[in-house]
Amino acid sequence: MTKHSEATRANRLHIGIFGRCNAGKSTLCNALSGQNVALVSPEPGTTTDPVEKVMEMAPLGPVVLHDTAGLDDTGSLGEARVKKSLEQLHSVDLALLVLSDTLWGEPEEQAVAAFAKARIPFGIVCNCRSEEARARAASLATGDVKPEHIAVVSKEDDGDSLAGLDAVRKLVASLVPQKAEPPMLADLLPTPAARLVLVCPQDSGAPRGRLIMPQVQAIRDALDARALCLVCTEKQYPDALASFGNNVHLVVCDSQVVHTVAKNTPPDILLTTFSILMARLKGDLELLVRGAWALTTVQPNDTVLIQEACSHHAQKDDIGRVKIPKLLAKLAGGPVHCPMLAGRHWADYEGSPKAIVHCGGCALTRREMNARLEEAHAKNIPMTNYGMAISLAQGLLHRTLAPFPKALSLWQRLSGQKG
Repeated sequence: MTKHSEATRANRLHIGIFGRCNAGKSTLCNALSGQNVALVSPEPGTTTDPVEKVMEMAPLGPVVLHDTAGLDDTGSLGEARVKKSLEQLHSVDLALLVLSDTLWGEPEEQAVAAFAKARIPFGIVCNCRSEEARARAASLATGDVKPEHIAVVSKEDDGDSLAGLDAVRKLVASLVPQKAEPPMLADLLPTPAARLVLVCPQDSGAPRGRLIMPQVQAIRDALDARALCLVCTEKQYPDALASFGNNVHLVVCDSQVVHTVAKNTPPDILLTTFSILMARLKGDLELLVRGAWALTTVQPNDTVLIQEACSHHAQKDDIGRVKIPKLLAKLAGGPVHCPMLAGRHWADYEGSPKAIVHCGGCALTRREMNARLEEAHAKNIPMTNYGMAISLAQGLLHRTLAPFPKALSLWQRLSGQKG
């Protein structure tokens, strides 16, 4: 987990706060953040939608707190609120289950079962209002709950702040998953001072005054690897390559210029795209390769769902709404129905698409992206991403998968393509 204070939402540790109505979830969220980010009231059901708070938590660094609605919420919207709360399990890395005193019953049992199903580590925070309750907290330790995974907090005399927050921070630190995320590209560079060229087109879709997140992450990873990194547009690329005397270990380009860049890249230089780097960083590269292969079976009038992680104002040449559908029509030999699902959970789509083509997912955490992949896989719907779809349509997927031997081998077996 990165500890840089400017870490993006997708690169932060996500902590979910769950519990019954009025258990003290929002109070805990406010106390940990040191701000009144969540409305607190004696009225049950005050929190109706999940609330996110970005903050720094020592000694962990950048985190996102997710305050959720009560797990025992009732009324006409209660069931929908509970569902929305549990959907946060697709986003969080660990969970805190807040108890009012040591009250334990069906909502808590269901929460623990949901944590287990989502494979999320969790701890218990007892919001105790009496000495007797504090004494009972240790009795919650069972086979599923270790004593060190229980923290006790209580309101201070001023009625607003909480005592015991250090125990909660210690609890969170003990729950942080230790599994390291794959690097962006550092492992693809053989030695320090390896030469790397990043091709970043600046077209009408490029944000003014900044680079897009995959490009920023690639540059940072190259710096961490002590690589010699040259950044250019596609028009400057031949000169950039020549400036290194064609002695380059890796070229990474935007998918939309992969055809142009590939033509100008010697075959002995590894080439891939930012989107394919994101496929490995955020998801399961080999599963996405299988999804790319599924696109070769799409027929005219089939449905392929286009999914994006965030909403944005569509450009006239929008990649998801214009360019990808055109490429799919080219692959299929006729028009393909391409509904767009942007910024929402894909399960909200009620159709049965032949496949899903997802964006790179730079706004998603690795957990969120894999949750989408797993749901699609469970429904036998192949999924790939924009970069793989574009490389496939350009006849270049074998080339852009070359830096990843296992994924390339899988593609060669599926396609029968050996060169």
